[in-house]
Amino acid sequence: MPKQIRPVQAGPYQVGPGHPWLLIAGPCVIESEEHALMLARSLAAQAAEAGANYVFKASFDKANRSSVSSYRGPGLTEGLRILRRVRDEAGVPVLTDIHEPAQAGPVGEVCDIVQIPAFLCRQTDLLLEAGRHARCVNVKKGQFLAPLDMRNVVEKIHSTGNANLLLTERGSSFGYNNLVVDMRALPLMRSLGVPVIFDATHSVQLPGAQGNASGGQPQFIPGLARAAMAMGVDGIFFEVHENPAAALSDGANALRLDGVPQLLRALQSIRAVLTAEAQ
Repeated sequence: MPKQIRPVQAGPYQVGPGHPWLLIAGPCVIESEEHALMLARSLAAQAAEAGANYVFKASFDKANRSSVSSYRGPGLTEGLRILRRVRDEAGVPVLTDIHEPAQAGPVGEVCDIVQIPAFLCRQTDLLLEAGRHARCVNVKKGQFLAPLDMRNVVEKIHSTGNANLLLTERGSSFGYNNLVVDMRALPLMRSLGVPVIFDATHSVQLPGAQGNASGGQPQFIPGLARAAMAMGVDGIFFEVHENPAAALSDGANALRLDGVPQLLRALQSIRAVLTAEAQ
């Protein structure tokens, strides 16, 4: 039997049925302090205009880059300093991902949401430390897992006493260098009793397709995001850059900053229809 979804606390927001949808967005990796602040302020204003709650996302370290020579980020200490400044000066909650259990404590002190990358979603020690130290945990579903396999992830996080858990769908492996999105995964994961986010940018990624980097098909981002909202998700995740061609990571599947306002308005319109139908 599907479980009733209980809203969770993510920074200052309640996420789940009866609450505004959540926009998680920012650059793939922290490129500079001023760049992070610029994107956070711009995206916060656009989210507010669309009626969405906003969380800034950026990684301090991309530990799973395709190439050993690719830019990984400023590192834990400098990255957390920048994220703290974004939180304090832009006035928005912040999210970043961890790759090792020892990172859960320091990241949990600064960030409102601690994220577990898709490749690591089965790592029990990592999940347990995130559950113990994070105020809220967002776990991305592995490209190799069926939606209901996330039941075990939910149980691991909840075993720590942490009920503030989000699950994020980011597509499933489909042959070599390709991902597909099964929209059935969204209600299936929500049936586990936790709010679900749809990652519309990593879902159009072509993993490793450029040899030493991943490719992408960003033209499909708007359509997939609209479809996911129509399926009743609780939030949308975008990696955003003002010039994706110059991004230091994942530019091939990033949403252009100047395309965000129109898409957010469309998503809010879909959300309004769903809300009206539920009343």
